[in-house]
Amino acid sequence: MIRVLVVDDEPQLLRALRINLSARGYEVVVAADGAEALEVASRHLPDLVILDLGLPDMDGTEVIAGLRGWTKIPILVLSGRTDAADKVDALDAGADDYVTKPFSMDELMARLRALQRRSEADAAARATEPTVLIGHFSVDLAAKTVTKRSDAPADAPESVHLTKTEWAVLEVLVRNPGRLVSGKQLLQQVWGPAYKSETNYLRFYMAKLRQKLEPEPSHPRQLLTESGMGYRFAP
Repeated sequence: MIRVLVVDDEPQLLRALRINLSARGYEVVVAADGAEALEVASRHLPDLVILDLGLPDMDGTEVIAGLRGWTKIPILVLSGRTDAADKVDALDAGADDYVTKPFSMDELMARLRALQRRSEADAAARATEPTVLIGHFSVDLAAKTVTKRSDAPADAPESVHLTKTEWAVLEVLVRNPGRLVSGKQLLQQVWGPAYKSETNYLRFYMAKLRQKLEPEPSHPRQLLTESGMGYRFAP
């Protein structure tokens, strides 16, 4: 059964969504404000989220950011805000779709089904993602883990923890094996379209990745810098 978290401070709408979703076979958990939404999400691990933006304790975009810190579950915003800027802010924060109030229940259900199909397709794709070898470690793109290779020296650590940003930089590079990734492209994919010239970010995080993954960080063999051009992962 697909579990849906519905977040809205209007009791009548919350009740109506619970009834309609339950009648269509969904398991429903609810929250009336942002703090409760984040707590319920961490406790019940929903498969989908329906989220209002106008919550009493925080803006819905803050809830999206909080969820995106640890999960990629689909988030559908259901809001009375119709301004294009509000939609852009929600989508940039990490929402997957946006429906304005008043709304058609049939349309809402169709949007949910579309998000569910996309999520299932993404999960299937991740299940077939490869393992990449860097130095003494195996990088599992599906599980997002870095673990010691069986043929690694005994003193190599059993696993390596990467921060969210370190992982994001590494993932862009290893998904483009052997290809030059420009600094601008890497900045925009990891930090967003507003970032074009913050090359100091890239130098900092590439240095951290080399320290953690390369046997000789000062003489990297796989996480390479092409001076004045960009970066390259050498398989």
